[in-house]
Amino acid sequence: MGMVDFKSNALLVSDMVAVWDVLCPGLHTKSAEETTDKTHIVFPYDGLYVHHLGHDEAVADSSRVLFLNQDQVWRMSHPVAGGDSSLSIGLSPEVLVELVPGELLAPGDVAALNRSDLRVDTRTQAMAANVRHRLDRGAISGVLEAETVTMALVRAAVRGHALDDRRITARSRKIVDAAKVVVGGDLGRRWTLSDVATEVGVSPVYLTQVFQRVEGIPMYRYQLQLRLAQALQRLGEYDDVTDLAIDLGFSSHSHFSAAFKQTYGQTPSQFRRSSGVHRR
Repeated sequence: MGMVDFKSNALLVSDMVAVWDVLCPGLHTKSAEETTDKTHIVFPYDGLYVHHLGHDEAVADSSRVLFLNQDQVWRMSHPVAGGDSSLSIGLSPEVLVELVPGELLAPGDVAALNRSDLRVDTRTQAMAANVRHRLDRGAISGVLEAETVTMALVRAAVRGHALDDRRITARSRKIVDAAKVVVGGDLGRRWTLSDVATEVGVSPVYLTQVFQRVEGIPMYRYQLQLRLAQALQRLGEYDDVTDLAIDLGFSSHSHFSAAFKQTYGQTPSQFRRSSGVHRR
């Protein structure tokens, strides 16, 4: 990939699929132009950034999967400090065409997607964290299994999601993206609706309505999903899960554990065991 100021750790490289753990410190407000020689499916998992493709912009965070098409030119910008981290999956054109539903494929001879991002559900978030942890720790037995679980992750991200054909205005998208930057820029803060609305420059009622219309979920649910997605990635960094819960803005260990289990169907401890996550 033609990226700058980043660290990339190859977790899997085969003739069908390649997986990198990409860490960007976000040292520059906006990156130089970037491109890639094959289409990448990108799962942001820490921090956030804005993806600029021509005149279009999209906030990249753990609630979405990004598509970086072969030979497209884009830029990245970091509206908040802290950089970002992503699981980036490069696919051969043949694999891409077989995995991606026809309605998401762009016309033409080059295998590419017809959009720059797509919302992912909590199940897919958990799958992405599981795949990253297992590949990083060598808890997958061989290339065959690694390729299989990686392709299953991509399939989950691009299949089974109803495409939203409602007309979303550019102004509505800009307001929602601004709210995402505010909330995602400080996940541990206990934001109020008025706080976020003041930062964005609209009324709380209007912000509530437009966020629900654009994202399909209320803003408090979006914040919860970001916090829990962070927990999936950071469980190995804490001896005491209570400390992680407090750092992410949960009121208690029990509140965090209940929300985690309700969302992912397993407790934090069970996820640690299934993903091979251990305190480093």
